[in-house]
Amino acid sequence: MTTFVLVHGAWHGGWCWRFIAPLLRRAGHEVFTPTLTGLGDRAHLARPGIDLDLHVQDVVALLEMEDLHDVVLLGHSYGGMVVTGAADASAARIRRLVYLDAFVPENGKCALDYVVPERAAAFRENGGKADSVAPPPLALWGLTKPEHVAFARPREARQPFQTFTQPIRLTNEAALARLPKTFIYCSSPATGTFDRFAAKYRSDAAWRFFELKTGHDAMILVPDELAAILLESA
Repeated sequence: MTTFVLVHGAWHGGWCWRFIAPLLRRAGHEVFTPTLTGLGDRAHLARPGIDLDLHVQDVVALLEMEDLHDVVLLGHSYGGMVVTGAADASAARIRRLVYLDAFVPENGKCALDYVVPERAAAFRENGGKADSVAPPPLALWGLTKPEHVAFARPREARQPFQTFTQPIRLTNEAALARLPKTFIYCSSPATGTFDRFAAKYRSDAAWRFFELKTGHDAMILVPDELAAILLESA
């Protein structure tokens, strides 16, 4: 049995894993799908000052309270920032890091350092006024079918702005570097933000690389294909 901890991206919540978590559980694995503070079923906790550190603490607390070890820790999109910070703090608990079309941040960088410039500018303008950022159109994530839109639209929440602007601070980079890692690139349609990471890790012998010819929200669009990749990691 493998323990999977699946960390969602910006504007999402634990709800986004609804179609893939049962596939992993039916294969005999344990699955946790935490929701980060201020989002999803924890949107009622939204307040000024929620930042990347708090979201990292959300995941670290789960690992500690559930006493999880040998974990496959996956971050989707912005969740790559979060799982990198959590693995830095709890490297001994992690078996493998999986980045699902996600940021793989360098020490001292924030999420907006990597976002497509015009999109980052819009996020800064929106977030600077409201301390949170409205969700982009669902089509950016590849969600265009009516059933996907009906599932995601009412569940999305505004993203706390400081989660995008606070740089990640890594203190255990040597241990973090030793962890096995996987990058899963969602290429059709690509958002543009994660292409640089795909290009970097596609031929890196230290990484396992997969490409899914689907949109950014692969866990909704192609849960069976994504589950097959994760089960191989298990």
